[in-house]
Amino acid sequence: MFAKLTRRTALALSMAVFAAPAMATETIKAVVIDGYPARALWVKEFTDFFIPEVDKRLAESGNYKIEWQESYGGSIVKPKGVLEGIKLGLGDIGIVTTIFHSSKLPTQAISAVTPFIAPDARAVAKAVDEIAKEYPTMQNEFAAQNQVYLATGVVLDTYQVFSTEPVNSLSDLEGKKIAGAGMNLRYLEGIEGAAGVRGGLTDFYNMVQTGLVDAAMLWPEAAKTFKIAEVAPYMLRADLGAVNSKTITVNKDYWEGLPDEVKDVLQEVAVLYRDHVAGIAMDRAEASRQAYVDGGGAIVEMDASERAAWAAAMPNIAQEWAAGLDEKGEPGTEMLNAYLAKLAAAGYQPVRDWAAATN
Repeated sequence: MFAKLTRRTALALSMAVFAAPAMATETIKAVVIDGYPARALWVKEFTDFFIPEVDKRLAESGNYKIEWQESYGGSIVKPKGVLEGIKLGLGDIGIVTTIFHSSKLPTQAISAVTPFIAPDARAVAKAVDEIAKEYPTMQNEFAAQNQVYLATGVVLDTYQVFSTEPVNSLSDLEGKKIAGAGMNLRYLEGIEGAAGVRGGLTDFYNMVQTGLVDAAMLWPEAAKTFKIAEVAPYMLRADLGAVNSKTITVNKDYWEGLPDEVKDVLQEVAVLYRDHVAGIAMDRAEASRQAYVDGGGAIVEMDASERAAWAAAMPNIAQEWAAGLDEKGEPGTEMLNAYLAKLAAAGYQPVRDWAAATN
């Protein structure tokens, strides 16, 4: 009798195990914010690449899935407000345009203070992201803003100058009002009478159209997207260099509540997104230049000697940047040298040696 009961019990337990439902997938909500519109390259690729890739990887285990809410184009924050928005928890994940926050995120300017080196989004994105992960300083700056750093983004192949009148040489920029978004305004300091006017990418069209400025520093893909040729039909190809300007961050409080599996996937995909966006920026560079011409624009190649003269006329903003960090006890000079070495290893040498304190 006992044996029969045991067999019956075992059979019942076995059937119960097979009948039990699989572990339910946990749904995690994530609000993604950026002040730029959905058509901006990095925003579009967050929708088309980052989110699907995260979803795919989480689906492999089936333990978690994310319910995404995307809010772009100023619905929650303006372009300059993403850093503060993520800090306050207005969004969980954000694409911070770091060039607007030089005082809070000074180390993010590392590529901006070293112009005339690499017109290559891929090389700059990789080098800056490696610096961020090798030196705690960069991540600590985001931590101070209640955020966790995931990866750096470079969305432009190189800054160029787009103007209302032809620019053939450095002297043609003298006395001009030129729009820029941040540190690149300092590139104008060695040009006699040139005045930098701060603005954002979404402002440049109107700034040029209304005569507030004579020219703007941006890149061909953005010029195509925002129809800059309509108001600034001349591009000076100066190859000022690629600059990291986007960083994916996560609200720290939100991050701490995420399962480790989700954290790992977000970190992995952020690096893939970094390289994906940089690759697209380079792939689209030539086509964007052609589109600019097709839209009525004309391109002038800046002579190598003129580029060298422009770089030499500037203050050594790289040394100023490094010294400012050194004075705060941060490894500014070490980071600068490491960054330049990474670009050199990738095949890019500067027009001017920014590491030399006396040049």
